[in-house]
Amino acid sequence: MFYTLKLGSKGPLTEFLQNILQKLGFYNGKIDGIFGYNTQNSVIMLQTNFGLIPDGIVGNNTWNALMPYINGGLNFIVPTNISYSSNILYININSLKNIYPFLEIFSSGTSVLGKKIPVIKIGVGSKEVFYSSAIHANEWITAPLLMNFVADFCYCYSKNLTIYGYNSRELFNSVSLYIMPMVNPDGVDLVTGEISSNSSLYYNTKLIANNYPNIPYPNGWKANIKGVDLNLQFPAGWYNAREIKYAQGFTKPAPRDFVGYGPLTEPESLAIYNFTLNHNFSLILSYHTQGEVIFWQFQNYNPPNSLYIGKKLSNVSGYSLESTPYNSSFAGYKDWFIQNYNKPGYTIEAGLGTNPLPISQFDEIYRKNLGILINSLILS
Repeated sequence: MFYTLKLGSKGPLTEFLQNILQKLGFYNGKIDGIFGYNTQNSVIMLQTNFGLIPDGIVGNNTWNALMPYINGGLNFIVPTNISYSSNILYININSLKNIYPFLEIFSSGTSVLGKKIPVIKIGVGSKEVFYSSAIHANEWITAPLLMNFVADFCYCYSKNLTIYGYNSRELFNSVSLYIMPMVNPDGVDLVTGEISSNSSLYYNTKLIANNYPNIPYPNGWKANIKGVDLNLQFPAGWYNAREIKYAQGFTKPAPRDFVGYGPLTEPESLAIYNFTLNHNFSLILSYHTQGEVIFWQFQNYNPPNSLYIGKKLSNVSGYSLESTPYNSSFAGYKDWFIQNYNKPGYTIEAGLGTNPLPISQFDEIYRKNLGILINSLILS
């Protein structure tokens, strides 16, 4: 997780370092993910202050010295002002588990590149609820959204505080909440810059993107690293989705909207599919961006209480409750869940603007979605 950073390093982990240095008072530059001379000088100051060899290189000794701050010593664990890659996700999960040992951590499977797709369990209740996010690469802001919720819920539970006006310990004891914060780690790492622009992986995905010149690269990338749109992989009208997307020109691997060569061909979609089959979820939320919309239906299915709950979620968030547009109404995870279980399932389109949404929107997105996240536990 903590690889060595030095002059010339780039990416989300460098942003993560700059963020910590800034909060410790050693760095006053821009958090830009570029390890330049300003960042190097800040590292040297930190190393000198901590009694380390002041070489300006962030290796094991420097990371170890920063661990108390990474693990909450700066009154934050989940950074909400930087690009959020799979590496930072794994760091945050380890930190949360160290601080809150009552958390349970699972691996639901691995990505194309072999990266773990983790699941976090909070609570011990018999009722099971499931939230997922970042199935689309350039919608990665949904991952820190759910991770920040995990951190807040754990803190409130540990201090016996309310969260969104509800008793956190009563929620903990009545519900088992499972959260899969990053279904598509490879794609997220491409969009956030964790995958170097000098790598063969970047080159290979660029070749795919070159076939679709109207989609910006890498910011327009929604798919997994093979160019398959994971939210068009589920056996809920998959052939309908293929017909629609093929007619739109997405007949081969693409940054978005390619359904694959069959349902459930990709390890990431299989991971969330199999994890769902192994549980008895009474409600699911599938987080996406953008539009401030809640989609609640699949075809003519109308699960019990689904509309009622959807209206409540709309009221607490200010998001509109809508039916999915026809061309986007097949083969999604939420669609399959509703079809398979006839239980409430919702796609939440958080935030407004063009994907990937700027991290500057995070506070507003979190404020509007906290009510959704809590009320889904209560109403499920």
